[in-house]
Amino acid sequence: MSPLFDKAAAMLKLSPEAVETWRERLRPRAPDGLSARLLLLTVAFTLAVEALIMGPNLAAFHERWLRDRLQAAELASVGVEALPYSAVEDDTAAELMRIGGVQAVALTEQGVRRLLLQAPNLPRAPELIDLRQQNSWARLTDPWRTLFGHPDRSLRVQAKPRYRSGDFIEIVTPAQPLKLELKSFLLNSLLVSLLVSVTAGALLYGGLALLVLRPLRRVTRSMERFAADPESEAEPPSDRHDEIGRVERELSRMQEEVRQSLRSRARLVALGEAVAKINHDLRNMLTSAQMASERLATSADPQVAKALPRLERALSRAAGLSRNVLEYGRSEEPAPQKTRVVLTKALTVAAEDAGLEPDGVRLVKQLPARFAVEADPDQLYRILVNLMRNARQAIEADGGRPPERRGRGAVTVSAFGEDGVCVVRIADDGPGIPPRLAERLFEPFVSSKSSDGSGLGLTISRELAALHGGDLRLVPGGGANEGSGAVFELRLPA
Repeated sequence: MSPLFDKAAAMLKLSPEAVETWRERLRPRAPDGLSARLLLLTVAFTLAVEALIMGPNLAAFHERWLRDRLQAAELASVGVEALPYSAVEDDTAAELMRIGGVQAVALTEQGVRRLLLQAPNLPRAPELIDLRQQNSWARLTDPWRTLFGHPDRSLRVQAKPRYRSGDFIEIVTPAQPLKLELKSFLLNSLLVSLLVSVTAGALLYGGLALLVLRPLRRVTRSMERFAADPESEAEPPSDRHDEIGRVERELSRMQEEVRQSLRSRARLVALGEAVAKINHDLRNMLTSAQMASERLATSADPQVAKALPRLERALSRAAGLSRNVLEYGRSEEPAPQKTRVVLTKALTVAAEDAGLEPDGVRLVKQLPARFAVEADPDQLYRILVNLMRNARQAIEADGGRPPERRGRGAVTVSAFGEDGVCVVRIADDGPGIPPRLAERLFEPFVSSKSSDGSGLGLTISRELAALHGGDLRLVPGGGANEGSGAVFELRLPA
């Protein structure tokens, strides 16, 4: 910041905080708005195009100036040869050369060179420019050599004559007049280029601002207003049919979808809180009911003994449903604490809690010796219990089995490794998964059980598998057809 600012701040007795605030406000900044950047880019690109055109224009001016001198010198030489014996006095020759802007004129015809107007002694040897065979690079560089050359530089220019016969005409001319005119031409061209660039930039900027920037500002304002208050009234999209119009319509549609989603989420949050409270009270009631059923177990009344198993099963199902709902309603599962788990031990514990028994639905293990997986023991236990309990319940509810096999079956667990993945398959010989439910089996509250299923066990199990970086899926060939049993595949990173 300039010393003037410091003096003004001292006179006004500003606090250090105020001084820093004003320094920050007055510090020059690069334009950060799209409009300013677009204007600067337009002017810059136009200037770049003008710079590319400047070189050829300067070369054309340079060559035109030299050809004008050649034409004047050629006409002067015709006048000289018209005099008797080509006799020209020194004063006349000097005047002719001054009018033509040259220092010497020579004509070469049939290999013979004739000096028509002789030049005085020159301080520097002239540089040759042959306009008959000049290449493109030389044409572009000669003007710059003239602009930045020595003040006493002279040019020796050769070209084919236009008004007389001969091989070529040659002149010697000082470069200083050409240098001055080149400077003037360059300055005028730069001014014109700058004017054209600014005008073109302003016109292009105006058009883009009208067609692009103004709609983008409207879209930006709509997004900012929606971010600040999603329930605020949305600005209706324009009736444009180009890309901007499509963006506005898509943005309006997406905002409306997000609004609906937020409203649904708010309703679900409120419903979740209500369900959590209901579950809490329900579990207390179920605990009291289970305690009462335990006291009833000591009763000698045969009617009570007959009804007690049904009561215990109903209470157990209600407790399980309450537990599953609460587990699914958690905001998120904890990150798995992976450790090496021997699958045989994990299956034995899970099978007991899933209700598998040797005399009913039994567990069959087909595992390699000491087969282990990297998983969270508690979360792996929950996955296995859910899958085996579902298999047991499906077999027990299968009314199509022969009488001697009703309530009896097998849950077969096999495991193997492939491509860095541990695969655990849980298959049962139950009725299988109905095709109408196979595709939606892992959605919340979708169950193949007719009455006592919550439809959350498989959903929770798949989420736990995903937390491990794996997956849980229904094997299409095993469980997609009703009556063929269900086969689930748990895949965990090795």
